Amino acid sequence: MKKDSIIAPIIITVILIAVLIAYGFAWLLIPFPLIVKIIIGLVFLSLVGTQVFVLVERLKEIRSGETDDLSKY
Repeated sequence: MKKDSIIAPIIITVILIAVLIAYGFAWLLIPFPLIVKIIIGLVFLSLVGTQVFVLVERLKEIRSGETDDLSKY
């Protein structure tokens, strides 16, 4: 059962990261000044980093036996 609950967060994270990267590249293709492009790139990289952090935390929760996030509340 643990493998089933680990696969879904990984797939969702990969899809979300792909969408964020594609959306970030689309914004970088628009002719903006270089500083604006750097800021946009940093924002999207921070979103990707945050998503990876959330995935790692979720995998730790699943491995510790807590498969239901709502049980905390």
